Amino acid sequence: RSVYDDQPNAHQRFMEKLDACIRNHDREIEKMCNFHHQGFVDAITELLKVRADAEKLKVQVTDTNRRLQDAGKEVIAQTEEVIRCRIQQRNITTVVEKLQLCLPVLEMYSKLKEQMNVKRYYSALKTMEQLENLYLPRVSQYRFCQIMIENLPKLREEIKEISMSDLKDFLESIRKHSDRIGETAMKQAQQQKTFSTTLQKQNNVNYGRNMHLGRSRVLESKNEITLKRTFEEDDEHDEEVLTAQDLVDFSPVYRCLHIYSVLGDGEIFENYYRKQRRKQARLVLQPQSSMHETVEGYRRYFSQIVGFFVVEDHILHVTQGLVTRTYTDELWNMALSKIIAVLRTHSSYCSDPDLVLELKNLIVVFADTLQGYGFPVNRLFDLLFEIRDQYNETLLKKWSGLFRDIFEGDNYSPIPVANEEEYKIVISKFPFQDPELDTQSFPKKLPMSQSVPQIYIQVKEFIYASLKFSESLHRSSTEIDDMLRKSTNLLLTRTLSSCLQNLIKKPHIGLTELVQIIINTTHLEQACKYLEDFISNITNISQVTVHTARLYGLSTFKDARHAAEGEIYTKLNQKIDEFIQIADYDWTMSESDGRASGYLMDLINFLRSTFQVFTHLPGKVAQTACMSACQHLSMSLMQMLLDSELKQISMGAIQQFNLDVIQCELFASSEPVPGFQGDTLQLAFIDLRQLLDLFMVWDWSTYLADYGQATSKYLRVNPSTALTLLEKMKDSSKKNNIFAQFRKNDRDKQKLIETVVKQLRGLVNGMSQHT
Repeated sequence: RSVYDDQPNAHQRFMEKLDACIRNHDREIEKMCNFHHQGFVDAITELLKVRADAEKLKVQVTDTNRRLQDAGKEVIAQTEEVIRCRIQQRNITTVVEKLQLCLPVLEMYSKLKEQMNVKRYYSALKTMEQLENLYLPRVSQYRFCQIMIENLPKLREEIKEISMSDLKDFLESIRKHSDRIGETAMKQAQQQKTFSTTLQKQNNVNYGRNMHLGRSRVLESKNEITLKRTFEEDDEHDEEVLTAQDLVDFSPVYRCLHIYSVLGDGEIFENYYRKQRRKQARLVLQPQSSMHETVEGYRRYFSQIVGFFVVEDHILHVTQGLVTRTYTDELWNMALSKIIAVLRTHSSYCSDPDLVLELKNLIVVFADTLQGYGFPVNRLFDLLFEIRDQYNETLLKKWSGLFRDIFEGDNYSPIPVANEEEYKIVISKFPFQDPELDTQSFPKKLPMSQSVPQIYIQVKEFIYASLKFSESLHRSSTEIDDMLRKSTNLLLTRTLSSCLQNLIKKPHIGLTELVQIIINTTHLEQACKYLEDFISNITNISQVTVHTARLYGLSTFKDARHAAEGEIYTKLNQKIDEFIQIADYDWTMSESDGRASGYLMDLINFLRSTFQVFTHLPGKVAQTACMSACQHLSMSLMQMLLDSELKQISMGAIQQFNLDVIQCELFASSEPVPGFQGDTLQLAFIDLRQLLDLFMVWDWSTYLADYGQATSKYLRVNPSTALTLLEKMKDSSKKNNIFAQFRKNDRDKQKLIETVVKQLRGLVNGMSQHT
């Protein structure tokens, strides 16, 4: 350190000391070398001696090494071969171990591919699940496993697409086969119902025999034949009973459901299936526009609906969750509302009762079939009651035509029977009883015309036709009896009554026909009790039942009879008017012809022959007709005298007119219709008689004196009537000098006439003021 101190001569002194130290060390080294030099020389000498031995040893070692190397080459080669084999063995062992891990994966994947090829998609999904969860994790480090893992989702999607395609094919298939499925189900339901009904009828034969022995024998034989045929048909079709599974392969639904359930998309599948089935339901429920024209249209419609719900019921029972009872009930309620609306609309177009009846039978089979599958069908039976009313309307229209044809084909004359056989044929068709007629010998005539038994038969046919609709409606005998009576009442009170009223009003129906119509309605009225018995026998409901309705045929035939009676009165009056219109009086004649007018004698002869036809009518009807005719004739003759267009009447015309009135009075007194008391019929001409007597006798003083008194001889002569006729005669006297002889003999009589006219006018004016 002092070297670097800035002391004077420090460096010099350091160098000096350093040199002194070096010299010391050199002297020590020299001493040591001198000390060891001999030993070094000896060592070198010995080393030179060893050198020759070393060279010799080197040669030997080299030779030995050469020989050793030559000998070890083969060992090395074998050792290397052993090493290589050991490495191969180790690699093989490793490969075997790895292959043992990979082979199950490859086998499962191969199995997966095979399952895909044979379309065992549900098994393929299970295989995929095993691959993913059990096998692939063990060998996930290999590339082929990664490829497999990447392919599995694609395979799943492929399976979903394929299964969905199969489902769509299935949906299309069941849409095509729904009608066949439904037809088969309805046929089986109908066969079962027929079999049950036949057995029930077979069990009720004894009861029916007690009520209707003759009819039951036929029924019993029919039941035995039907039952035997039913057994035979059942035996024949035992092997042919088909179900929905026999007609449609449901495996696509099961596969698709399982596949989507395994994939965790079960809810998606359920929603899709239900959505598609709802669409198909709407298509099935949509009827063809011409469905109402034929029964086949309705049958196809019902078959498709039944087939649809049979499939849904099958799916409901063989799957879990795909279709629920709530879903099917909701779908059925929707369908039922649509079905009822469709049937209401299309049935309203039906005008053929046979078609309506076949529709009813189809609805019953349709309802029974679906009821057998657990669907509520009460609303369908309620609809049948609406259709029943329409059926009755179509029946009424049909029977209205039948009644019209019967009336048009009737000859309106009593039915002739030549012998006992013909008589039995008639009474077998119509319940006619007449002890008085039974005592007469053949040939004889029944009072009614041929339309009466025909109408009676058609009413019974109507009851049978109405009964056909009431069958299979699950109603009691009392309700069926009530329905039959109500429909029969409609037939009698509306259809038959209308036909009778129209018949009576037809212009070609004469008095003879009207008389026969009255007789016919009388017998039909009497037959109503037999119709009630007929209905009671069919329904086995006694007429004494409280709720049993009664037939209103009595009022129907009474109304028709009253209308016919009124028409008789009208036609008689019209005929009288026709004779009156051809009257040709010479109102200015000086004296009468001395005999009655020809038209009046013809009229009286007509009335006489007409009233002879009335002998079969009830007494009051004939009497009323006769009285009405006489009153109308009297009024017509009176109107003829008082006609405003008739300005002049001579005394000769009055005398001629009096002769005609006398003939009318003679006709009335001859009792053209029995039953009148005293001169009751002659009173119809009392107004004319008193008026003509007043003018013929010229008894004005008595008339004017007794006017207004109850004991007056001319009580029925009205002052205005007498005044009108007197003025016509007064005007005639001015031109024809009818009163000339009076003026020559006694001018006071002319003044008397003037006085009478004035007094009559005073009476007329007093009457008008009083009113």
